[in-house]
Amino acid sequence: MRFVFTISVCLISAFQTILGQEPGKPVKNDETDLIDKVEDIAANSDVSLDYTELLTDLKYFKDNPLNLNSATADDLKKLIFLNNIQIYNILAYRENYGNFVSIYELQGVDGLDKVTISKILPYITVKTVKPSYKPTLRSIVKSLRNDFFIRYQRVLQDQQGYSEVNDSSLIQSPNSYYLGNPDKIYFRYGLNYHNKIRLGFTMEKDAGEPFLKNSVNDSIARLYGIKTHNGFDFYSLHFSLSGFGHLKSLSIGNYQLKFGQGLTMWSGLAFGKSSDATNIEKFASGVRPYTSTDENGYLSGVASTFRFGKIDITGFYSSHNIDAGINAKDTMPDGEHIATSIPETGYHRTISEIRKKDALNLKAFGGDVTFRANRLKIGLTAFTTHLSYPFLKDLSSYNKFDFTGMQISNAGVNFNYMTRKVDIYGEVAYSDNGAIAQFYGITAYPHKRIFISLLYRNFPKNYHNFFSNAFSESGHTFNEQGFYSGINLLLHKNWTLSAYFDMFRFPWLRYRVNSPSTGNDNLVQLNYNPSHYVAMYLRFRQKNKQINTSDDEVRQPYIINTRKTSIRYNIQYRISPSILMKDRIEYLIYKESDNYRGTGYLVYHDIAWKPEIRNLSLILRYALFDTDSYDERIYTYENDVLYAFSVPAYYYKGSRIIILFKMNIAKHFTLWLRFANTFFSNKRTIGAGTEQIDGNNRSEIKAQVRIKL
Repeated sequence: MRFVFTISVCLISAFQTILGQEPGKPVKNDETDLIDKVEDIAANSDVSLDYTELLTDLKYFKDNPLNLNSATADDLKKLIFLNNIQIYNILAYRENYGNFVSIYELQGVDGLDKVTISKILPYITVKTVKPSYKPTLRSIVKSLRNDFFIRYQRVLQDQQGYSEVNDSSLIQSPNSYYLGNPDKIYFRYGLNYHNKIRLGFTMEKDAGEPFLKNSVNDSIARLYGIKTHNGFDFYSLHFSLSGFGHLKSLSIGNYQLKFGQGLTMWSGLAFGKSSDATNIEKFASGVRPYTSTDENGYLSGVASTFRFGKIDITGFYSSHNIDAGINAKDTMPDGEHIATSIPETGYHRTISEIRKKDALNLKAFGGDVTFRANRLKIGLTAFTTHLSYPFLKDLSSYNKFDFTGMQISNAGVNFNYMTRKVDIYGEVAYSDNGAIAQFYGITAYPHKRIFISLLYRNFPKNYHNFFSNAFSESGHTFNEQGFYSGINLLLHKNWTLSAYFDMFRFPWLRYRVNSPSTGNDNLVQLNYNPSHYVAMYLRFRQKNKQINTSDDEVRQPYIINTRKTSIRYNIQYRISPSILMKDRIEYLIYKESDNYRGTGYLVYHDIAWKPEIRNLSLILRYALFDTDSYDERIYTYENDVLYAFSVPAYYYKGSRIIILFKMNIAKHFTLWLRFANTFFSNKRTIGAGTEQIDGNNRSEIKAQVRIKL
């Protein structure tokens, strides 16, 4: 802890020095909310995710700022830092006073404080002339933007799964070895005409997946009934049109659907809880092309939305194969196949994983009708999902009410009503086994310094839906009840306070929880922005949940209370026009009833160097961490190459170094190089099973090239 104290003193001294300086460029206040939202998703997921889809719009607006004088409500919703009341008031201001003359007029809009304005500034502009996009062949060719991405990454140390093995050993232990090499390769191409015409494809091979067919012995393939091919493991293709007359959107190939609050239909990821405590309402984007590398959470086929005045009508059809564990015919009494599991990792490295690849066909078809008035929006969504084989899990007490069968139909109604001070929204969803799920929320702006959000959810234990992703604690929309309250306070022009309290209950058993359970999640964060060049916050968070006791001597596990408490101090400051620094100290305590108490801490220092010539940049991180066990792990966002994301969990004891180099080699050519190394001072081996490294260092390299035409 002496090191933590020393760092704290240094930060305070640095802060006092900084206040007396006036560097040229402000810090980027928009990053804090993004990092918080992504860290929360990572901490609640068991698989590695690609967050590209969540930030695609922001990346586009960074290069093509949104004109406030022509922006619609749907456009402003893509700026994820705004809530519905703020969007409503921006449009009302423009209607009452005419077009914006300057972005500084935003200070006169109700509900927009200095911090919120600073977050959206990189993505907006003010132009008096409304852009006209007349899709002639000449204008399309002139304005087309082409993006090529090629990415390579690899762990440098030898891992157990890549050990050389003969055929006999592979037959004896077929899932102890990877069939491919440790290289991860990613290729993406995108064509874009003002977001109105988009065409692209994505290809990816994960580490351990075979790239060449001959890397797998033919006799092994025949023995285990697996099929291999040359090329990438995952392919995704999309084509979309939007904003052509009555055609609001059309997607062919892989796409996503997002309606209402995600209770009935929301394929893909969605933001949840964060330090932006009142910005929890989801903004449905309807039909969108799919550009991510997650091999789940998308649809494949065709979807289209037509707008007729105040009514949007959407229809869709999807059919694609997904991974599944399939029981062979001779194991079933009636000689039929059944699906027993649907893995979501997207990995196809071992014989077992390859056998599950694309083993189950999933069809979905249906539609949505949405009516929009000045302040009211009502949507009705309905669809049917059909599987090629019956789905039947290995039943346990906790999954007794999970879906079984081949087909399920879902329907739901979502609504939203807006005023200048109040935003009321909600959704009621139905699955054809009779379960009804409910979700209601309200955001209020009672005073110019206060935003308040309240949210109630009730998801029955037998609610079934393959495409649902509403706000929840567990990450699922079944077997959960909860009440969330959040508040944002503008204490002073430089001080803001955000806090939330989320109380939840699980009416039925869950994995590792042998009875109904309860819990709560609480956060308080104080933000201080003394100038454009310094931003800091102090955060307290505590989460209480119940799990089974881990005592091996207990024959019948019983549930115990757990408490995870963390305190974080974060500061970012600019010491010169070209150097931005960031420091974080986080301390965590984890407790299981009276049985166990563990602690952990994380300290890191970032230096971002971006010289005035702007053709190169360098980001460095040095981190120290020490936790008693994996239970005290701390998730932290790391800078990475464009459209790649790293949110690892820091645990055990050691240090981590990250170097990220970016260079604009030519006008249309950008190169990224990233090196990361984790040193564990109290470990002789890292990882387990196929991922095990004999040693205490784990290093990863990553290189990416972007060609933008």
